[in-house]
Amino acid sequence: MLNITLPDGSRREFPGPVTVADVAASIGAGLAKAALAGKVDGRLVDTSHLIESDAALAIVTDKDADGLEVIRHSTAHLLAYAVKELFPEAQVTIGPVIDNGFYYDFAYKRPFTPDDLAAIEAHMGELASRNERVVRRVLPRDEAVAYFTGLGEHYKAQIIASIPAGQDVSLYREGRFEDLCRGPHVPSTGRLKHFKLMKVAGAYWRGDQANEQLQRIYGTAWASKEALAQHLMMLEEAEKRDHRRLGRELDLFHIDEHSPGTVFWHPLGWALWQEVEQYMRRVYRDNGYQEVKGPQIVDRVLWEKSGHWEKYRDAMFTTESEKREYALKPMNCPGHILIFKQGIKSYRDLPLRYGEFGQCHRNEPTGALHGIMRVRAFTQDDGHVFCTEDMILPECLAYTALLQAVYRDFGFTDIIYKVATRPVARIGSDESWDKAEAALTDSLKASGCDFEISPGEGAFYGPKIEYTLKDAIGRQWQCGTMQVDFSMAERLDAVYVAESGERKHPVMLHRAIVGSLERFIGILIEQHAGALPAWLAPVQVVVAPISEGQAEYASSVAKTLQKQGVRVKLDVRNEKINYKIREHSLQKVPFILVAGDKEKTAGTVAVRARGNHDLGVMPLADFLQKIGSDIAAKV
Repeated sequence: MLNITLPDGSRREFPGPVTVADVAASIGAGLAKAALAGKVDGRLVDTSHLIESDAALAIVTDKDADGLEVIRHSTAHLLAYAVKELFPEAQVTIGPVIDNGFYYDFAYKRPFTPDDLAAIEAHMGELASRNERVVRRVLPRDEAVAYFTGLGEHYKAQIIASIPAGQDVSLYREGRFEDLCRGPHVPSTGRLKHFKLMKVAGAYWRGDQANEQLQRIYGTAWASKEALAQHLMMLEEAEKRDHRRLGRELDLFHIDEHSPGTVFWHPLGWALWQEVEQYMRRVYRDNGYQEVKGPQIVDRVLWEKSGHWEKYRDAMFTTESEKREYALKPMNCPGHILIFKQGIKSYRDLPLRYGEFGQCHRNEPTGALHGIMRVRAFTQDDGHVFCTEDMILPECLAYTALLQAVYRDFGFTDIIYKVATRPVARIGSDESWDKAEAALTDSLKASGCDFEISPGEGAFYGPKIEYTLKDAIGRQWQCGTMQVDFSMAERLDAVYVAESGERKHPVMLHRAIVGSLERFIGILIEQHAGALPAWLAPVQVVVAPISEGQAEYASSVAKTLQKQGVRVKLDVRNEKINYKIREHSLQKVPFILVAGDKEKTAGTVAVRARGNHDLGVMPLADFLQKIGSDIAAKV
């Protein structure tokens, strides 16, 4: 007899080998119909997979994360099937699952057009409606190479040829289309109903710019019509919030081909930057951090000692001077250790907290650059805490509370917490790892935070907490980190004098709250759809007279506001007042103050708040109290 153990602990007996589909059918017709795949002893397999010995089995449906992955993977193959039917000369390459969807790369003699994309998507629907069975077979590697070569699929043949000799490879067929794939796949094409093709982009074969350029078709797929519609609505909203578009429209910054991957900040954008930086500077000051500043260019020797040269060399900008090789810093940590090493440090000095708005450079590939979210030059709110092992827990506890308060001020209240634990390849004793991981998890528990464990995802030198923000439309942004490091201080010979008189290496806590200021400002712009709260807005108030006769009064109002620290713009252009109001409303200014003869005589202002809200006429002192209250409340 064959015993199958189900997720609820129950067992089912079968007289002999049985498929995943058979087990599902034995449980119920509804489950058999819903089954997309199975998980046998933790391994994801097709419903046609034959179980020949006792095993633990979970039936995977579209309600499971694994089920959604199978749907997306299968839809990528459906895309390739449709392309081959409509464009027989196209060659297929690879089609993996990505966040919220999939892509497939093709080689074709001409670019695919939007009309092509529409035709491909329509044909995918036709192929799905045929409900063709998806059938798996296995071939020896060399036989598979010959098979795809015979089909004229040279890219696929290259992929298979790179697999070690003697190995078998699996192929999946649906209708007239067969593709190389590890699987698993849905049982039939009829299970693929809710998908949409999104765009075409360029991609290099095997990601190498020296190779030929392919065409990458992106798509999204979901388990239900409602989920697809919701995702498309989110994408539409994301398009409206795109920081690159808003950066242009609001005159905040631009990206220039003369310096790819760097940001040219305009006056308004720099005002926003300064507000974020100065806010974080106050956070440093109020929480025991001493601000420091390290150089941009550091000798290669330091990067070798710290371990960065080995791991980051390809992403580092280098230069030479007087026969010495230097690198632009990709991060600030080694510089802070060099500052720590100046003078003798005692256990009484710990914890010692350094913070820096450190400009870093990383040679990101051109294809990875994205507005101000992914750049080559960025500034981090980079902090490092030098402490003892006993201090890790209280430091992490205080840090999480601080991070939550900062994010709340910026408008983020939904945070996801993850603890990345020890990898297989690591340094340091198990005892120190135990202590560090316990400190991180205990700090989150004490903070009342639910968290996930990411097993083996820590750095080789220590575990970390990852803090991920959820924005207004549900997107996730990994921002903050708290990382425990046992190695770098030792690598760079940093010591303190312990209470016993012996010299010890401090533990180094790497922490960033907003991370890259460029990226965080991009997130802020998208979170608020450009309508930044009053405390962050580059221009907080516009003062606009109705006619020339009130220009002097409007100027005096603007000066009064300016003296109170309000970022104000005076608009005395010879334009109709409605035109001015409309223009500044489009610029998403929090407040517009209108001054006519009545206001001039009474010493008042007519106040319009963003969103076309008329707050009425009020004395200037009352408005100052109003905006002061909004700024203080971070709204």
